[in-house]
Amino acid sequence: MTVPVNSPEVGRSITAAGFQTNLHDSGTGFPLMLIHGSGPGVTAWANWRLIMPTLAESRRVIAPDMLGFGYSERPEQPDYRRDVWVEHAIGVLDTLGIEQADLVGNSFGGGIALALAIKYPERVRRLVLMGSVGVSFPITPGLDEVWGYEPSFETMRRLMDTFAYDRSLVTDELAELRYQASIRPGFQESFAQMFPPPRQRWVDGLASAEADIRNLPHETLVIHGREDQVIPLQASLQLAELIPNAQLHVFGHCGHWTQIEHAGRFARLVEDFLSEADSASGAH
Repeated sequence: MTVPVNSPEVGRSITAAGFQTNLHDSGTGFPLMLIHGSGPGVTAWANWRLIMPTLAESRRVIAPDMLGFGYSERPEQPDYRRDVWVEHAIGVLDTLGIEQADLVGNSFGGGIALALAIKYPERVRRLVLMGSVGVSFPITPGLDEVWGYEPSFETMRRLMDTFAYDRSLVTDELAELRYQASIRPGFQESFAQMFPPPRQRWVDGLASAEADIRNLPHETLVIHGREDQVIPLQASLQLAELIPNAQLHVFGHCGHWTQIEHAGRFARLVEDFLSEADSASGAH
């Protein structure tokens, strides 16, 4: 893969679960891992760029490009499944020598974070699920379009409108940037292999068993945009109902990009939630 020189999307390279992994690692303090969503051309930096600096003021922020995404390795014979991504995320923590971390998962990343917390509860302190999959629901037209993306500027522009409630955030320049990101060498080829039709099976494949969710011991913050056209608000309502120690925050006038559309509020909400655990444990 050709890596652009001095691109902010490229951090440091580590080997996690046997795969070369592009990773952003900043700040000091109790570790926080951010797991991005699954939009075309996505990278950890594109997903989290507005909130990483704020959160890194008080904690160590780790944001990997997940297996097959961004500038991490694309396996020659990929086996893209929820459990494979969970093991990749655990591999990141293992390589960095991190025994326990807080997790924030966005959309697809929320499904991975939830499954990781269920399988490895001792590796997770607190959990944040934002616009998250993780329960089964009828696939939305918006999500079907995201996962079925065929590269063109016009298609990307339309997708950006689907993601954001505030259309002023969606400029032609942003759409062009994301379109160019989606057609970098290898990006679309691996993306097309992840969620082929019929796509309902991938929603179901990213979901965890309800009984397992009910047994989740972690304090969990569930966040959703009220006008989300990609992941239905009902998914987060169900997660908040199933998870014993859950709290739910719904942003009005907000689509699927809570961390971008309400970046300041989102960062403060997450920081406040995680700092409770810092105080309880004496972590700084």
